[in-house]
Amino acid sequence: MLRSCRILLYGVCFLLAGCRSGVSTLDIPVVEPFDLSRYLGVWYEAARLPQWFERGLESVTAEYYRAPDGSIRVRNTGYRAGAKTVANGYVRQVRPGAGALEVSFFRPFYGAYRIIALTPDYSAALVTSSTRDSAWVLVRDPDRAIKVLPKYVAMLKLWGYDCSRLEYPVMAVKTPASAAPR
Repeated sequence: MLRSCRILLYGVCFLLAGCRSGVSTLDIPVVEPFDLSRYLGVWYEAARLPQWFERGLESVTAEYYRAPDGSIRVRNTGYRAGAKTVANGYVRQVRPGAGALEVSFFRPFYGAYRIIALTPDYSAALVTSSTRDSAWVLVRDPDRAIKVLPKYVAMLKLWGYDCSRLEYPVMAVKTPASAAPR
């Protein structure tokens, strides 16, 4: 019963977050062509326009992987005050060949995950949601962040994001990509 109430509360929070009055990102094109299989693996968060659930998180990683049933999953991991937090989610591609995805941490509710910039070697990505209230700069290698941050922050400013709110979480120490979680 308590678990059901908690899931319902998270679902309501997710819906309310989706109803906020942020400026739409539909005028920003997503990356095309886009190969979802090349996007799989570990990403380090170099910068973010945070959501309420991300406040105080450091050493944030997102690992995208193919589950045994063929679906795409994501495991977000971070640390808040030294305590590890993990969120497991589901990913679906909205349009084949395009960086237009949806992610759910509270099924059946999905939110937009729009890849709006991506290096040709899939080593850095700029991601947003359906509004300009959130954005993430992701890198495969934390050492790469210093090379892409100025360019990606300039792109966000050009597209009307409030970059004064950007957070730069302390990134995890570089480790080899792990095997897909089970």
